[in-house]
Amino acid sequence: MPILCRVTRGDLTESIHVIFATIVDDSGSVIYSSGDSNYLTCIRSSLKPFQAAASIKEGAVDAFRFSDDEIALMCASHLGEDIHIKTAGNMLKKIGYTADNYECGIHPPADIASRHDLIQSKIKPNPLHNNCSGKHAGMLSLAKHLTGEPKGYIKSEYPVQKTIYKYLQKYTGIQDIPMEIDGCSAPTAFFTMETIAKLYQILATDKYPELVRVYNAMASYPYNIAGKGHFDTKFISALNGNGVTKGGGESIRGIALKNRNGKNLGISLKVLDGSSRAMPIGTITLLKHLDLLTKKELSDLKEFSKRDRLNCREKNIGHVEVFVES
Repeated sequence: MPILCRVTRGDLTESIHVIFATIVDDSGSVIYSSGDSNYLTCIRSSLKPFQAAASIKEGAVDAFRFSDDEIALMCASHLGEDIHIKTAGNMLKKIGYTADNYECGIHPPADIASRHDLIQSKIKPNPLHNNCSGKHAGMLSLAKHLTGEPKGYIKSEYPVQKTIYKYLQKYTGIQDIPMEIDGCSAPTAFFTMETIAKLYQILATDKYPELVRVYNAMASYPYNIAGKGHFDTKFISALNGNGVTKGGGESIRGIALKNRNGKNLGISLKVLDGSSRAMPIGTITLLKHLDLLTKKELSDLKEFSKRDRLNCREKNIGHVEVFVES
């Protein structure tokens, strides 16, 4: 039975979102599944920690002396705040490139205050404001390290993407991985819910040193993963080293949990219709239901455990609730 997210207007149901979830333990076995663990979906930006790992393993990160906060930004879908822009800019300086070398495209900051600051200053957004600018800085570091040539680094036939693909094969054991183009123009993968959970379970272990560095960077610099008020940042902060998460477009999420009832767990969640409003409350409700969060962690994340719906006059007109079958 899938997890159901019910959206009400008053006491009546207005919408239903369906959520699939899969959990894998240290043995690689599926210990929980709602919906279909073989459901194939696009991992989108939840792939970023594993793309970053390729640059670490190949030596690019150390060659350009990236710090842990910069490694964290390589895993980010950031909101375009000053700290994110400055960090990405510093990474480019270390590589010896500029924003002109980016092939990720341009969009305004997702952070409203940062967007307003640009407008008031009459400054146009640039590629550094793209939420994937950290990931692309990591890819540019790998491009220079491998070939010395940045142009075309997003293409699937370019050495950067071939190298990332090689490591995805290594981490998943899958040789023929379906790949498509993400919003930032770099390739991303399609995996089953079980495979995504297995990837995040590996991230919670010491199996691969490059993934240990990724995990530690994400855990140490949660603000660089997203930003002000964002679920990813608040979740990682609340877990205080015991878990990291990375969401992606169309409402996909991976979670790596350490030492939960003596196990290291990997979790994947997907809201089938892509609704972002169902994911935070769905995540917290599931983890609470399975007793995978401590009382303190739940308290720190309580804003995501219940959601009232307010209209333009701040009047409560309904709520969002999640049902997990026992």
